[in-house]
Amino acid sequence: MPEGHTIHRAARDHHKILAGQKLTVSSPQGRFTDGATILTGHLCLMVEAFGKHLLYRFDHGEALHVHLGLFGRIRKRKLPLVAPQGEVRVRLVSGTHSVDINGPTICRVLGPEDVLMLIARIGPDVLRADAKPDLAFEKIAKSKAPIGRLIMDQSVMAGVGNIYRSEILWRQAVHPETPGSAISRQTFDRIWRDAKALLKIGVKRNAIITVDGARPSTKRYRERVNIFAKDYCPKCKGAIRRFEISGRRTFVCETCQPLIK
Repeated sequence: MPEGHTIHRAARDHHKILAGQKLTVSSPQGRFTDGATILTGHLCLMVEAFGKHLLYRFDHGEALHVHLGLFGRIRKRKLPLVAPQGEVRVRLVSGTHSVDINGPTICRVLGPEDVLMLIARIGPDVLRADAKPDLAFEKIAKSKAPIGRLIMDQSVMAGVGNIYRSEILWRQAVHPETPGSAISRQTFDRIWRDAKALLKIGVKRNAIITVDGARPSTKRYRERVNIFAKDYCPKCKGAIRRFEISGRRTFVCETCQPLIK
């Protein structure tokens, strides 16, 4: 599943090529034909991200809501149009570019009230200037759930995905099984600031980079992360423990990240 930086980068790029233009919206696959009919011919006002959700807002008050899920994919191209690749759920065409979205978990039209309800369900997004981290800390401080689950709960703190989860907690010396109620405000603030800084790098570089001073590489991510999918801790050289939290792979150095209960 794409992490928050990917969605924010898409929102930034799509806003540049779609906002301020009347869009032609279609569903080459045919599964979004009714929604495309509602949106086509209308002015796109803005494209923005809330956590892992994309919203394309239009002048008649409706919005296209997209969540890529595990298998969704976005292709952006300059015109002229090319034949759709694969099962394109929705195609957005401006005067200069096209955006194709394949296989999203969510692709629907929302009215103004539904947009507000969606935003209310999403936790503070570390990449948004209007985020209120106090709201995230209030939920974490009241919970006995492990912090490794809470910072990936998009209703608590939006944008952090599986790789960032292990990396941020290692960088801040926090064991992922530490209960939320054991996390001090000072520790939470460190986690929030680090998440914000790392995801900003992700938006800029279009890559997950959590090793200080590292740069993007042609290899997937192993040279740009500290402990995710690694066998040994780069700091103490001890073995990395692998386990699951809520069905997702988690990595921890139990020497550098002592468990607090």
